[in-house]
Amino acid sequence: MKTLVEGDVIWSPSEDRIKDTVLWNFMSWLKSEKGVEVANYAQMWKWSVDELESFWESVWEYSGIISSSSYSKVLGKTAMPGAEWFPGSTLNFAENIFAQSRDNQPALYFRSEFISTQETSWSELKAQVASVAKGLKELGVEPGDRVAAYLPNIPEAVVAFLATASIGAIWSICSPDFGSRSVVDRFQQIEPVILLAVDGYSYNGKKFDKRDEVQTIQKSLTSLKHTIFIPYIQEENLEGCIPWQTILRHDVPLTFQALPFEHPLWIVYSSGTTGLPKPIVQSHGGIIIEYKKTMMIQHGYKPEDVVYWFSSTGWVMWNMLVGCLLTGSTIVIYDGSPSYPSMDILWELAEEVGITFFGTSAPFILNSMKMNVRPQEKYDLSKLKSLFSTGAPLTGDGYRWVYEHVKSDIWLVSASGGTDVCSAFVGGVPIDPVRIGEIQGRSLGVAAEAFDEEGNALTNEVGELVITKPMPSMPLYFWNDKENKRYHESYFEEYPGIWKHGDWIKIDEKGRCVIYGRSDSTINRSGVRMGTSDLYRIIATLDEVMDSLVIDLEIRGKSASLILFVVLKEGYSLNDELRSKLKKQIREHLSPRFIPDEIYAVKDIPKTLNGKKMEVPIRKLLLGFDAEKVINTDSMGNPDSLKFFLDLATKFNKKRTMKLF
Repeated sequence: MKTLVEGDVIWSPSEDRIKDTVLWNFMSWLKSEKGVEVANYAQMWKWSVDELESFWESVWEYSGIISSSSYSKVLGKTAMPGAEWFPGSTLNFAENIFAQSRDNQPALYFRSEFISTQETSWSELKAQVASVAKGLKELGVEPGDRVAAYLPNIPEAVVAFLATASIGAIWSICSPDFGSRSVVDRFQQIEPVILLAVDGYSYNGKKFDKRDEVQTIQKSLTSLKHTIFIPYIQEENLEGCIPWQTILRHDVPLTFQALPFEHPLWIVYSSGTTGLPKPIVQSHGGIIIEYKKTMMIQHGYKPEDVVYWFSSTGWVMWNMLVGCLLTGSTIVIYDGSPSYPSMDILWELAEEVGITFFGTSAPFILNSMKMNVRPQEKYDLSKLKSLFSTGAPLTGDGYRWVYEHVKSDIWLVSASGGTDVCSAFVGGVPIDPVRIGEIQGRSLGVAAEAFDEEGNALTNEVGELVITKPMPSMPLYFWNDKENKRYHESYFEEYPGIWKHGDWIKIDEKGRCVIYGRSDSTINRSGVRMGTSDLYRIIATLDEVMDSLVIDLEIRGKSASLILFVVLKEGYSLNDELRSKLKKQIREHLSPRFIPDEIYAVKDIPKTLNGKKMEVPIRKLLLGFDAEKVINTDSMGNPDSLKFFLDLATKFNKKRTMKLF
């Protein structure tokens, strides 16, 4: 049998499966109701960006968005930043969630490392949200007030968020694996009046007591009026806090505050590894319509589906998972490590609750492959329709592993987007074939292009990922950002009026895409520029390597040294044979120009709390920048990993000093 390589079709949907998708139904609806006829996805995408207002109005109508008052037009202003969507309309995110309520059917499943699977019905969820909303009002919370949460991925977080949204207050959450400094850096900027906090969390079989951190956060937030405390790993309340159970005592109907389309829904944050995190504000209306488009039409979630995304509350995938409730689907939340007590735990959960859409990350897939995990041999995954991968580009081996060892008839979606828009720019197309190593297409309504340095659109060439027309879920603004200075610098400085996201992308003539990693961590070797993900893809094919980090110590525009750090599989060491194997792999499958000058074995790769490799901060550290100025350890998921790099930076900079004198 021929070995499938990059670009080869590995799966195609059957005709019956295509016609069963929501996307196909939407295309048929457009033809019958709007007179818009498109023959395929490429034509559908082109119409969605060429006729932006008609497209988003069709999404509103088709998906049945609930509003208290109608809009006067779709786009009042079209400029970026500052686009004005659906002026005149009033609505509420939580109301649109509960419009999908199915009474005693499950709204969510919950499981943690120490709690067996629990089910919450739609009627139970609604009653709890109504009670907490009433409790927040009694505490004086009004529309526009900020409600901050220091909570893990538990049902109480979902309840508290929906209650906050229902009354028009603004939600913001940090995971309890954040250190107190990192939490304060975020929450101090937004001045919350309420803090919801937990006593601790569990990970990798260990329980972590966070009560001291909670008290530090309380003392640091002078805006706080009340703290609501949720016992999770113990049964005791924290002194001076309102017990969670006391705000669940109300037996009241759930009501919703009608809000302008652009009323803030939540505040999410950039990683904050090199400075204060950017507090990114998104709107009720923008998130509702973006998620109706993404979750309902593009991904095809239906009320009978059970949707899971592995995420902590510190990653935007948590927000997106809760947003899946807008489709009436059941969501699955899991609190803990994806590899404890083994790499099988999430597949066991998939069988137990009948997950139909399984969301994870590329590193999880690649580590499952290297640990020889074989889900289809151990678990009944007959209900599983799709597997989603994000967070990093997925290698060709990852594609092959999914179809060989998870399920042969599955829609594998590799997607890329950002916290900045709480959604995907490029991702899955359920009516098209899946090709190894490629993202199927640009998302509907997203005018994504690859630009060269002069701002020219490229086809079949790697360029900067840009968005040339507004999206409803783009940030309203950054909180307390005077005159939108940080907002403009973050996205619009290089190409005025056009969003630059900071990724390298290649888009072919049919709209298929490949992401090549962050453009601000590009490697320049003798004038040849390449994204680090190219190297990661090649290195990941070696069974001995579990993870890697590539740092190009470019000085004055030239590469002074290319350094490779590898985390090795247990039982392997970095000897001359493995060094030669790594270099050979890069030489033969990438280019001799990108053979590393030095290779180091490390215990762990420094990463942010949402799992992104800290390429730029580590590069600056090794170039001699002050560690405290370039790295915020409280924004890291694994700060202990820094010691090796700090020691190496000291050695590097001593050598440079000696050469200068």
